[in-house]
Amino acid sequence: MNVSVVLFTSDLRLHDHPPLRAALDGSRQVVPLFVRDRAVAAAGFAVPNRLAFLADCLRDLDAGLRERGGRLVVRSGDVVEEVCRVAAEAEADEVHLAADAGAYAQRREERLRRALEAEGVRLHVHETVTTAVDPGAVTPASSDHFSVFTPYFGHWSRQRLRDALTAPRTVRVPDGIGSEEPPSRAGLSGLSPELASGGETEGRARLTAWLRSGIEAYEDRHDDLAGDATSRLSPHLHFGTLSPVELVHLARRAGGPGAEAFVRQLAWRDFNRQVLAVRPAAASVDYRARHDSWRSAPDEVEAWREGRTGYPVVDAAMRQLRHEGWMHNRGRLLTASFLTKTLYVDWRVGARHFLDLLVDGDVANNQLNWQWVAGTGTDTRPNRVLNPVTQAKRYDPEGEYVRRWVPELADVTGPAVHEPWKLPGLDRAALDYPEPIVELAEGRERFLRGRKS
Repeated sequence: MNVSVVLFTSDLRLHDHPPLRAALDGSRQVVPLFVRDRAVAAAGFAVPNRLAFLADCLRDLDAGLRERGGRLVVRSGDVVEEVCRVAAEAEADEVHLAADAGAYAQRREERLRRALEAEGVRLHVHETVTTAVDPGAVTPASSDHFSVFTPYFGHWSRQRLRDALTAPRTVRVPDGIGSEEPPSRAGLSGLSPELASGGETEGRARLTAWLRSGIEAYEDRHDDLAGDATSRLSPHLHFGTLSPVELVHLARRAGGPGAEAFVRQLAWRDFNRQVLAVRPAAASVDYRARHDSWRSAPDEVEAWREGRTGYPVVDAAMRQLRHEGWMHNRGRLLTASFLTKTLYVDWRVGARHFLDLLVDGDVANNQLNWQWVAGTGTDTRPNRVLNPVTQAKRYDPEGEYVRRWVPELADVTGPAVHEPWKLPGLDRAALDYPEPIVELAEGRERFLRGRKS
Protein backbone atom coordinates (compact mmCIF):
# COMPACT_ATOMS: atom_id res chain seq x y z
CA MET A 1 0.00 0.00 0.00
CA ASN A 2 1.14 3.56 -0.64
CA VAL A 3 -1.09 6.04 1.22
CA SER A 4 -3.13 5.95 4.43
CA VAL A 5 -5.37 8.56 6.02
CA VAL A 6 -5.25 9.13 9.78
CA LEU A 7 -8.44 10.76 11.05
CA PHE A 8 -7.68 12.72 14.22
CA THR A 9 -10.65 13.27 16.54
CA SER A 10 -10.06 13.55 20.29
CA ASP A 11 -6.44 12.41 20.01
CA LEU A 12 -4.68 15.61 18.93
CA ARG A 13 -1.08 14.60 19.59
CA LEU A 14 1.97 12.98 18.03
CA HIS A 15 3.30 11.11 21.08
CA ASP A 16 1.76 7.69 21.78
CA HIS A 17 -0.60 7.71 18.81
CA PRO A 18 -1.28 4.11 17.65
CA PRO A 19 -3.32 5.06 14.54
CA LEU A 20 -0.54 7.33 13.26
CA ARG A 21 2.17 4.78 14.05
CA ALA A 22 0.25 2.01 12.25
CA ALA A 23 -0.30 4.21 9.21
CA LEU A 24 3.37 5.22 9.06
CA ASP A 25 4.52 1.61 9.46
CA GLY A 26 2.28 0.40 6.64
CA SER A 27 2.30 3.22 4.13
CA ARG A 28 4.78 5.28 2.18
CA GLN A 29 2.75 8.46 2.72
CA VAL A 30 0.13 9.51 5.27
CA VAL A 31 -2.56 12.19 5.28
CA PRO A 32 -3.13 13.49 8.85
CA LEU A 33 -6.72 14.75 8.69
CA PHE A 34 -9.00 16.66 11.02
CA VAL A 35 -12.60 17.40 10.04
CA ARG A 36 -14.43 20.27 11.68
CA ASP A 37 -17.65 18.35 12.11
CA ARG A 38 -20.78 20.36 11.36
CA ALA A 39 -22.88 17.81 13.28
CA VAL A 40 -21.01 18.67 16.49
CA ALA A 41 -21.77 22.34 15.97
CA ALA A 42 -25.43 21.60 15.20
CA ALA A 43 -25.74 19.62 18.44
CA GLY A 44 -24.61 22.62 20.49
CA PHE A 45 -21.37 21.00 21.61
CA ALA A 46 -19.05 23.44 19.84
CA VAL A 47 -19.04 26.13 22.51
CA PRO A 48 -16.55 29.04 22.60
CA ASN A 49 -14.19 27.73 25.30
CA ARG A 50 -13.73 24.37 23.65
CA LEU A 51 -13.50 25.88 20.17
CA ALA A 52 -10.64 28.10 21.38
CA PHE A 53 -8.80 25.22 23.04
CA LEU A 54 -9.38 23.07 19.95
CA ALA A 55 -7.93 25.80 17.74
CA ASP A 56 -4.79 25.86 19.89
CA CYS A 57 -4.55 22.06 19.65
CA LEU A 58 -4.90 21.98 15.86
CA ARG A 59 -2.34 24.71 15.32
CA ASP A 60 0.11 22.96 17.61
CA LEU A 61 -0.51 19.61 15.90
CA ASP A 62 0.07 21.21 12.50
CA ALA A 63 3.29 22.79 13.77
CA GLY A 64 4.51 19.45 15.12
CA LEU A 65 3.78 17.72 11.82
CA ARG A 66 5.56 20.46 9.86
CA GLU A 67 8.65 19.99 12.02
CA ARG A 68 8.60 16.40 10.77
CA GLY A 69 8.11 17.26 7.11
CA GLY A 70 4.34 16.91 7.09
CA ARG A 71 1.26 19.04 7.74
CA LEU A 72 -2.27 18.74 9.06
CA VAL A 73 -5.09 18.66 6.51
CA VAL A 74 -8.16 20.45 7.86
CA ARG A 75 -11.60 20.15 6.28
CA SER A 76 -15.10 21.20 7.34
CA GLY A 77 -18.41 19.42 6.80
CA ASP A 78 -19.76 15.93 7.25
CA VAL A 79 -16.99 13.71 8.61
CA VAL A 80 -17.83 10.67 6.49
CA GLU A 81 -18.09 12.67 3.29
CA GLU A 82 -14.83 14.52 3.91
CA VAL A 83 -12.86 11.41 4.86
CA CYS A 84 -14.05 9.63 1.72
CA ARG A 85 -13.23 12.69 -0.37
CA VAL A 86 -9.69 12.93 1.03
CA ALA A 87 -9.15 9.18 0.66
CA ALA A 88 -10.14 9.44 -3.01
CA GLU A 89 -7.93 12.48 -3.61
CA ALA A 90 -4.95 10.73 -2.03
CA GLU A 91 -5.77 7.33 -3.58
CA ALA A 92 -5.53 5.92 -0.07
CA ASP A 93 -5.89 2.22 0.72
CA GLU A 94 -6.64 2.58 4.42
CA VAL A 95 -8.06 4.95 7.02
CA HIS A 96 -6.96 4.78 10.65
CA LEU A 97 -9.12 6.04 13.52
CA ALA A 98 -9.14 5.93 17.33
CA ALA A 99 -12.08 4.16 18.96
CA ASP A 100 -14.49 6.25 21.01
CA ALA A 101 -17.18 5.21 23.50
CA GLY A 102 -19.82 7.83 22.71
CA ALA A 103 -23.01 7.03 20.83
CA TYR A 104 -22.33 9.61 18.14
CA ALA A 105 -18.78 8.35 17.65
CA GLN A 106 -20.00 4.78 17.31
CA ARG A 107 -22.57 5.81 14.69
CA ARG A 108 -19.91 7.82 12.87
CA GLU A 109 -17.56 4.84 12.84
CA GLU A 110 -20.24 2.55 11.39
CA ARG A 111 -21.19 5.08 8.69
CA LEU A 112 -17.56 5.58 7.83
CA ARG A 113 -16.89 1.86 7.59
CA ARG A 114 -19.78 1.30 5.19
CA ALA A 115 -18.85 4.28 3.02
CA LEU A 116 -15.18 3.34 2.81
CA GLU A 117 -15.90 -0.32 2.08
CA ALA A 118 -18.05 0.78 -0.85
CA GLU A 119 -14.95 2.54 -2.21
CA GLY A 120 -12.63 -0.39 -1.51
CA VAL A 121 -10.88 1.35 1.40
CA ARG A 122 -10.30 -0.42 4.71
CA LEU A 123 -11.02 1.21 8.07
CA HIS A 124 -8.79 0.33 11.03
CA VAL A 125 -10.10 1.32 14.47
CA HIS A 126 -7.52 1.42 17.26
CA GLU A 127 -8.27 0.91 20.96
CA THR A 128 -6.54 2.48 23.99
CA VAL A 129 -5.92 5.79 22.29
CA THR A 130 -8.39 7.88 24.31
CA THR A 131 -8.46 5.50 27.29
CA ALA A 132 -5.83 3.59 29.24
CA VAL A 133 -7.91 0.39 29.16
CA ASP A 134 -10.35 -0.40 26.37
CA PRO A 135 -14.00 0.03 27.54
CA GLY A 136 -14.80 -3.58 26.65
CA ALA A 137 -11.66 -5.13 28.13
CA VAL A 138 -12.92 -5.34 31.72
CA THR A 139 -16.34 -6.91 32.30
CA PRO A 140 -17.90 -8.90 35.16
CA ALA A 141 -19.08 -12.44 34.60
CA SER A 142 -22.76 -11.56 34.99
CA SER A 143 -23.04 -8.31 33.00
CA ASP A 144 -21.75 -6.38 30.01
CA HIS A 145 -20.14 -3.70 32.22
CA PHE A 146 -19.30 -2.77 35.80
CA SER A 147 -21.87 -0.47 37.40
CA VAL A 148 -19.79 0.16 40.54
CA PHE A 149 -16.32 1.67 40.46
CA THR A 150 -14.50 -0.28 43.20
CA PRO A 151 -14.72 -3.76 41.62
CA TYR A 152 -14.03 -2.21 38.21
CA PHE A 153 -10.89 -0.56 39.56
CA GLY A 154 -9.66 -3.86 40.94
CA HIS A 155 -9.88 -5.50 37.53
CA TRP A 156 -8.65 -2.37 35.73
CA SER A 157 -5.52 -2.26 37.90
CA ARG A 158 -4.56 -5.79 36.89
CA GLN A 159 -4.65 -5.05 33.16
CA ARG A 160 -1.33 -4.96 31.36
CA LEU A 161 -1.10 -1.67 29.50
CA ARG A 162 0.54 -1.48 26.12
CA ASP A 163 3.83 0.41 25.94
CA ALA A 164 3.62 4.11 25.12
CA LEU A 165 4.84 5.00 21.63
CA THR A 166 7.35 7.70 20.79
CA ALA A 167 6.45 10.50 18.41
CA PRO A 168 7.40 9.87 14.76
CA ARG A 169 10.53 11.46 13.35
CA THR A 170 9.17 11.94 9.82
CA VAL A 171 5.70 12.24 8.31
CA ARG A 172 5.42 12.34 4.52
CA VAL A 173 2.19 13.79 3.18
CA PRO A 174 1.24 13.48 -0.51
CA ASP A 175 1.14 16.66 -2.55
CA GLY A 176 -2.06 18.17 -3.83
CA ILE A 177 -4.37 17.49 -0.87
CA GLY A 178 -6.24 20.72 -0.21
CA SER A 179 -6.63 22.05 3.31
CA GLU A 180 -8.22 24.90 5.17
CA GLU A 181 -6.09 27.04 7.43
CA PRO A 182 -6.17 25.61 10.97
CA PRO A 183 -8.61 27.70 13.05
CA SER A 184 -7.50 30.33 15.54
CA ARG A 185 -9.01 31.44 18.81
CA ALA A 186 -8.62 35.04 17.61
CA GLY A 187 -12.02 36.51 16.91
CA LEU A 188 -13.95 34.04 19.08
CA SER A 189 -16.30 35.78 21.50
CA GLY A 190 -17.70 34.58 24.81
CA LEU A 191 -14.45 33.05 26.07
CA SER A 192 -13.70 32.72 29.74
CA PRO A 193 -11.16 35.46 30.61
CA GLU A 194 -8.54 33.07 31.99
CA LEU A 195 -9.09 30.15 29.64
CA ALA A 196 -6.02 27.89 29.52
CA SER A 197 -3.98 27.38 26.36
CA GLY A 198 -4.31 24.13 24.44
CA GLY A 199 -2.01 21.94 22.38
CA GLU A 200 0.33 19.00 22.92
CA THR A 201 3.31 21.25 23.60
CA GLU A 202 1.45 23.00 26.42
CA GLY A 203 0.07 19.71 27.72
CA ARG A 204 3.46 18.03 27.90
CA ALA A 205 4.99 21.04 29.63
CA ARG A 206 2.20 20.99 32.21
CA LEU A 207 2.63 17.23 32.65
CA THR A 208 6.37 17.59 33.22
CA ALA A 209 5.81 20.26 35.86
CA TRP A 210 3.10 18.15 37.53
CA LEU A 211 5.31 15.07 37.75
CA ARG A 212 8.15 17.17 39.15
CA SER A 213 6.30 19.15 41.81
CA GLY A 214 2.64 18.16 42.11
CA ILE A 215 1.94 14.47 42.03
CA GLU A 216 3.81 13.56 45.22
CA ALA A 217 1.36 15.54 47.40
CA TYR A 218 -1.74 14.75 45.33
CA GLU A 219 -3.33 12.29 47.78
CA ASP A 220 -3.14 14.79 50.64
CA ARG A 221 -3.95 17.97 48.72
CA HIS A 222 -6.25 17.15 45.78
CA ASP A 223 -9.34 18.37 47.70
CA ASP A 224 -7.64 21.57 48.89
CA LEU A 225 -9.73 24.23 47.16
CA ALA A 226 -7.42 27.16 47.86
CA GLY A 227 -4.26 25.14 47.20
CA ASP A 228 -5.29 24.34 43.62
CA ALA A 229 -3.23 21.16 43.87
CA THR A 230 -4.89 19.12 41.12
CA SER A 231 -3.07 18.42 37.85
CA ARG A 232 -5.33 20.54 35.60
CA LEU A 233 -4.64 17.99 32.88
CA SER A 234 -8.31 17.19 32.21
CA PRO A 235 -8.62 19.50 29.17
CA HIS A 236 -5.58 17.82 27.62
CA LEU A 237 -7.06 14.39 28.26
CA HIS A 238 -10.37 15.51 26.76
CA PHE A 239 -8.76 16.73 23.53
CA GLY A 240 -6.19 13.94 23.55
CA THR A 241 -3.09 16.12 23.59
CA LEU A 242 -1.91 13.76 26.32
CA SER A 243 -2.19 9.98 26.28
CA PRO A 244 -3.91 8.28 29.24
CA VAL A 245 -1.73 5.22 28.69
CA GLU A 246 1.42 7.33 28.95
CA LEU A 247 0.05 9.16 32.02
CA VAL A 248 -0.57 5.88 33.86
CA HIS A 249 2.93 4.63 33.03
CA LEU A 250 4.57 7.89 34.15
CA ALA A 251 2.55 8.10 37.35
CA ARG A 252 3.33 4.52 38.30
CA ARG A 253 6.99 5.20 37.61
CA ALA A 254 6.82 8.20 39.96
CA GLY A 255 5.34 5.96 42.65
CA GLY A 256 3.98 6.81 46.08
CA PRO A 257 0.49 7.48 47.49
CA GLY A 258 0.04 10.62 45.38
CA ALA A 259 0.69 8.73 42.17
CA GLU A 260 -1.67 5.95 43.23
CA ALA A 261 -4.43 8.46 43.92
CA PHE A 262 -3.84 10.11 40.54
CA VAL A 263 -3.98 6.79 38.70
CA ARG A 264 -7.27 6.08 40.46
CA GLN A 265 -8.70 9.26 38.93
CA LEU A 266 -7.57 8.13 35.49
CA ALA A 267 -9.35 4.84 36.15
CA TRP A 268 -12.55 6.77 36.98
CA ARG A 269 -12.31 8.32 33.54
CA ASP A 270 -12.11 4.87 31.93
CA PHE A 271 -14.92 3.61 34.18
CA ASN A 272 -17.31 6.26 32.89
CA ARG A 273 -16.41 5.39 29.31
CA GLN A 274 -17.10 1.69 29.79
CA VAL A 275 -20.52 2.60 31.21
CA LEU A 276 -21.30 4.93 28.33
CA ALA A 277 -20.06 2.45 25.72
CA VAL A 278 -22.80 -0.04 26.60
CA ARG A 279 -25.38 2.42 27.96
CA PRO A 280 -25.14 5.37 25.55
CA ALA A 281 -28.56 6.62 26.65
CA ALA A 282 -27.02 7.49 30.03
CA ALA A 283 -25.82 10.71 28.42
CA SER A 284 -29.38 12.00 28.81
CA VAL A 285 -31.44 9.34 30.64
CA ASP A 286 -31.25 8.37 34.32
CA TYR A 287 -28.86 5.44 34.52
CA ARG A 288 -30.26 3.73 37.58
CA ALA A 289 -32.87 5.32 39.86
CA ARG A 290 -35.43 7.50 38.09
CA HIS A 291 -36.57 10.84 39.47
CA ASP A 292 -39.90 12.12 38.19
CA SER A 293 -40.39 14.91 40.70
CA TRP A 294 -37.59 17.34 39.89
CA ARG A 295 -38.49 20.94 40.63
CA SER A 296 -38.75 23.71 38.08
CA ALA A 297 -37.08 26.63 39.83
CA PRO A 298 -35.82 29.04 37.16
CA ASP A 299 -34.92 31.86 39.57
CA GLU A 300 -32.93 29.54 41.82
CA VAL A 301 -31.20 27.94 38.83
CA GLU A 302 -30.22 31.39 37.56
CA ALA A 303 -28.83 32.31 40.98
CA TRP A 304 -26.83 29.07 40.92
CA ARG A 305 -25.48 29.80 37.42
CA GLU A 306 -24.46 33.34 38.41
CA GLY A 307 -22.86 32.33 41.72
CA ARG A 308 -25.41 34.22 43.82
CA THR A 309 -26.91 31.44 45.93
CA GLY A 310 -25.82 32.93 49.28
CA TYR A 311 -23.59 29.92 49.96
CA PRO A 312 -20.06 31.26 49.43
CA VAL A 313 -18.25 28.07 48.47
CA VAL A 314 -20.92 27.20 45.89
CA ASP A 315 -20.79 30.72 44.48
CA ALA A 316 -16.99 30.72 44.38
CA ALA A 317 -16.90 27.51 42.36
CA MET A 318 -19.54 28.73 39.91
CA ARG A 319 -17.63 31.95 39.35
CA GLN A 320 -14.40 30.05 38.84
CA LEU A 321 -16.18 28.04 36.14
CA ARG A 322 -17.27 31.16 34.29
CA HIS A 323 -13.88 32.88 34.66
CA GLU A 324 -11.59 29.97 33.77
CA GLY A 325 -13.76 27.50 31.87
CA TRP A 326 -12.64 25.02 34.50
CA MET A 327 -13.60 24.16 38.06
CA HIS A 328 -11.82 22.40 40.91
CA ASN A 329 -13.08 18.82 41.26
CA ARG A 330 -14.30 19.35 44.84
CA GLY A 331 -16.16 22.42 43.58
CA ARG A 332 -17.83 20.30 40.90
CA LEU A 333 -19.10 17.90 43.53
CA LEU A 334 -20.39 20.68 45.77
CA THR A 335 -22.13 22.70 43.07
CA ALA A 336 -23.74 19.61 41.55
CA SER A 337 -24.96 18.37 44.93
CA PHE A 338 -26.38 21.81 45.72
CA LEU A 339 -28.34 21.96 42.47
CA THR A 340 -29.66 18.42 42.45
CA LYS A 341 -30.12 17.67 46.14
CA THR A 342 -30.52 21.01 47.91
CA LEU A 343 -32.50 22.76 45.17
CA TYR A 344 -33.79 19.44 43.81
CA VAL A 345 -33.36 20.45 40.17
CA ASP A 346 -32.86 17.96 37.34
CA TRP A 347 -29.20 17.02 36.86
CA ARG A 348 -29.53 17.60 33.11
CA VAL A 349 -29.96 21.34 33.75
CA GLY A 350 -26.61 21.48 35.54
CA ALA A 351 -24.87 19.14 33.11
CA ARG A 352 -25.87 21.37 30.19
CA HIS A 353 -24.54 24.48 31.93
CA PHE A 354 -21.25 22.77 32.64
CA LEU A 355 -20.98 21.66 29.01
CA ASP A 356 -21.58 25.23 27.92
CA LEU A 357 -18.49 26.44 29.79
CA LEU A 358 -16.09 23.62 30.66
CA VAL A 359 -13.07 23.40 28.40
CA ASP A 360 -12.83 19.74 29.47
CA GLY A 361 -16.56 19.24 28.87
CA ASP A 362 -16.75 15.55 28.12
CA VAL A 363 -19.99 13.63 27.63
CA ALA A 364 -18.87 10.52 29.51
CA ASN A 365 -17.30 12.26 32.50
CA ASN A 366 -19.64 15.23 32.71
CA GLN A 367 -22.94 13.42 32.33
CA LEU A 368 -22.08 10.36 34.39
CA ASN A 369 -20.46 12.37 37.17
CA TRP A 370 -23.57 14.55 37.34
CA GLN A 371 -25.66 11.39 37.59
CA TRP A 372 -23.36 10.05 40.31
CA VAL A 373 -23.88 13.19 42.39
CA ALA A 374 -27.61 13.38 41.66
CA GLY A 375 -28.21 9.85 42.91
CA THR A 376 -29.42 8.55 39.54
CA GLY A 377 -26.12 7.04 38.48
CA THR A 378 -23.44 4.69 39.79
CA ASP A 379 -23.09 6.01 43.36
CA THR A 380 -23.78 3.21 45.83
CA ARG A 381 -24.98 5.85 48.35
CA PRO A 382 -27.50 7.78 46.25
CA ASN A 383 -28.98 9.57 49.28
CA ARG A 384 -25.76 11.32 50.30
CA VAL A 385 -26.10 15.11 50.39
CA LEU A 386 -23.00 17.30 50.58
CA ASN A 387 -23.43 20.13 53.08
CA PRO A 388 -21.70 23.14 51.47
CA VAL A 389 -20.87 24.77 54.82
CA THR A 390 -19.35 21.64 56.31
CA GLN A 391 -17.47 20.94 53.10
CA ALA A 392 -16.20 24.51 52.88
CA LYS A 393 -14.83 24.42 56.42
CA ARG A 394 -13.09 21.15 55.66
CA TYR A 395 -11.62 21.94 52.23
CA ASP A 396 -11.22 25.73 52.46
CA PRO A 397 -10.68 26.14 56.21
CA GLU A 398 -9.40 29.72 56.12
CA GLY A 399 -11.73 30.83 53.34
CA GLU A 400 -8.98 31.71 50.86
CA TYR A 401 -10.75 30.08 47.91
CA VAL A 402 -14.00 31.88 48.67
CA ARG A 403 -12.33 35.28 49.03
CA ARG A 404 -10.49 34.75 45.73
CA TRP A 405 -13.71 34.29 43.77
CA VAL A 406 -16.29 36.20 45.81
CA PRO A 407 -14.77 39.67 46.25
CA GLU A 408 -17.87 40.89 48.11
CA LEU A 409 -16.61 38.80 51.02
CA ALA A 410 -12.93 39.75 50.74
CA ASP A 411 -12.96 41.61 54.06
CA VAL A 412 -14.52 38.76 56.04
CA THR A 413 -11.61 37.04 57.71
CA GLY A 414 -11.08 33.38 58.49
CA PRO A 415 -13.73 30.65 58.36
CA ALA A 416 -16.52 33.14 59.14
CA VAL A 417 -16.59 33.83 55.41
CA HIS A 418 -18.42 30.54 54.89
CA GLU A 419 -21.45 31.70 56.94
CA PRO A 420 -21.89 35.42 56.27
CA TRP A 421 -25.50 35.28 57.50
CA LYS A 422 -24.09 34.81 61.02
CA LEU A 423 -22.10 38.06 60.98
CA PRO A 424 -23.19 40.89 63.31
CA GLY A 425 -25.93 43.08 61.88
CA LEU A 426 -23.86 46.07 60.73
CA ASP A 427 -21.13 43.91 59.18
CA ARG A 428 -23.71 41.80 57.41
CA ALA A 429 -25.62 44.80 56.09
CA ALA A 430 -22.45 46.23 54.56
CA LEU A 431 -21.98 43.21 52.30
CA ASP A 432 -23.26 43.26 48.73
CA TYR A 433 -24.00 39.57 49.01
CA PRO A 434 -27.34 37.72 48.95
CA GLU A 435 -29.03 35.81 51.73
CA PRO A 436 -29.12 32.02 51.22
CA ILE A 437 -31.77 31.15 48.63
CA VAL A 438 -32.76 28.01 50.57
CA GLU A 439 -32.31 26.59 54.05
CA LEU A 440 -30.08 23.51 53.91
CA ALA A 441 -32.33 21.46 56.17
CA GLU A 442 -35.35 22.34 54.04
CA GLY A 443 -33.54 21.32 50.86
CA ARG A 444 -32.34 18.03 52.31
CA GLU A 445 -35.81 17.12 53.55
CA ARG A 446 -37.35 17.95 50.16
CA PHE A 447 -34.78 15.75 48.40
CA LEU A 448 -35.39 12.80 50.71
CA ARG A 449 -39.15 13.14 50.27
CA GLY A 450 -38.68 13.14 46.52
CA ARG A 451 -36.54 10.01 46.69
CA LYS A 452 -39.32 8.19 48.53
CA SER A 453 -42.10 9.30 46.19
